Amino acid sequence: MPTVEPDPHTPRRIILGISGASGALYAQRALTALLASGVEVHLVITDYGKRLLHDELGFEGPLATWMPRLAAIPEPPADADPTAHARAHNIVLHPIRDVGANIASGSFRHDGMLIMPCSSNTLGQIASGLGDTLLTRAAAVCLKERFPLVLCHRESPLSLVDIENMRTLTLAGASICPANPGWYLNPQSLDDIVDFVVARALDQLRIPHNVGKRWGHAAPSQP
Repeated sequence: MPTVEPDPHTPRRIILGISGASGALYAQRALTALLASGVEVHLVITDYGKRLLHDELGFEGPLATWMPRLAAIPEPPADADPTAHARAHNIVLHPIRDVGANIASGSFRHDGMLIMPCSSNTLGQIASGLGDTLLTRAAAVCLKERFPLVLCHRESPLSLVDIENMRTLTLAGASICPANPGWYLNPQSLDDIVDFVVARALDQLRIPHNVGKRWGHAAPSQP
């Protein structure tokens, strides 16, 4: 059967999931980096993920109304529909309970899914094959369709349950990309640390980006 080459005129699509583990800055940086790379982002946030964004970034009110701050896009006009405004900037918002959304179907083709941050609860649900929310359903579709699935687990320490769930998902085809920053590039700020983790996750999705530094592009540590 002939190989079907991707259409260069079709924008790349990535699903970005945000769950309730601490690390809202990771999610914010990942979203802005994906948009900067010209990616169409399908965003789905759990209820605890919304609580996370409230507690760590101060976001309040309906999701669409604080999307400009999360995604670093212009504020909409006063009479604009916030959801349509987000869509115009390459962000498609999906309610967590809409398991009939297009990203819940294998017929919706995309370039991968990133869950950042990924809580142990979300990790366990996906490893168990649960699909009762749009986030876990979309992840299950990634596994069965062999789409890239990158899980940025942030919680620590790990229980044996977490380790076994990571093993299960790795065997199923997912990439476990812990939010574990390196120090060999001599980070000078919190942004440097966040960028390190986000860059490794985007690398797993094969997304070209200019996030952070790479080994060989910065002065090595002095002995």
